[in-house]
Amino acid sequence: MRMNSQSPMSSPDPKRRRLLKLGLGAAALLAVAGGGVALLKPGLLESNTRLAPAARGLMRGVALAVLDGLWPAPGPAREASMERQLAALDASIAALPAATRAELAQLLSLLCSAPGRLAMTGLKQDWPQASVAEIGAALEGLRHSRLALRQQVYFALRDLNAAVFFTQPEHWALMGYPGPRDI
Repeated sequence: MRMNSQSPMSSPDPKRRRLLKLGLGAAALLAVAGGGVALLKPGLLESNTRLAPAARGLMRGVALAVLDGLWPAPGPAREASMERQLAALDASIAALPAATRAELAQLLSLLCSAPGRLAMTGLKQDWPQASVAEIGAALEGLRHSRLALRQQVYFALRDLNAAVFFTQPEHWALMGYPGPRDI
C-alpha cells in the first residue's frame, strides 16, 4: 500500500489559506489597537434597544449616503427628517429579536471604533466628519468585497436604513406608492 507523500496539513487548500490570512490580519489589528476591546464604544444602549451616540453618527452618515438625493436640502428640514429617521431606526431595532440586536450592537461597536472602521471599510474619517461621497465609496467597497462578511455588513447597513426610510408615510410618494386604499 502506497501512502501519499503529502499530508493534508502540508498543503492547505485556498480557502484554508484565506482563513489563516484573515486570522493573522485580525490578530494584527487587535495588537495594533492595543487589545481592541478597550477602544470599542457601545453600539446600542438600554439593553440593545437604542442607538448609542457614536452609532447615531454612523447611521446618520450611512442614511445620507445610501439614500442620497432623497433627503431635503441641507438645513432644518433635513435635520428634522434625519431625526425622524434615527427615531424610526431606534424603534425598528427595539423590535428585533434579542440575538439580532446583540449582533447589531457588536457590529456597530466595531464600526464606531477607529481601527474597526478603518479595517472594515477603509474610511479614514470618523462617520460624522466623513463626506457623503467618502461614506458612499466605503459602502461600495464593502458591497463589492470578495469577503462575504464585508458584503453582509453593507447589506445590513443599507437594508436597515432603506427599510426604515421607505416605511415612513412621508416617503411613499418617492417610490410612487399612493398609500393604502380605503376598502
